[in-house]
Amino acid sequence: MILVTTEQIEGKKIVEVKGLVKAGSIRARHLGKDITVGLRKIVGGELPEYTKMMAESREEALMRLVEEAEEMDANAVVGVRLVTSMVTTGASEIMAYGTAVVVK
Repeated sequence: MILVTTEQIEGKKIVEVKGLVKAGSIRARHLGKDITVGLRKIVGGELPEYTKMMAESREEALMRLVEEAEEMDANAVVGVRLVTSMVTTGASEIMAYGTAVVVK
């Protein structure tokens, strides 16, 4: 499966547009990690616990996006975008979307 943020794929021709594909992942923070993060916020710097959590959430959303595109018999997704939003205090959503297509 080819995933690109562009509307075209260099060297390929879109022969069929299958339609919109979308997928999401919602993750909540962990109380134990919040305590460690709270201490880090005092001195500054990266928050690796949250970096890892968001990276896992992005990968899960993209994996689900690929599954949805495959169910539509697509072999690529163009115009892939990732957005995030806070669902509730302590929980965030990553949404992936794009256009499923068949390329040759």
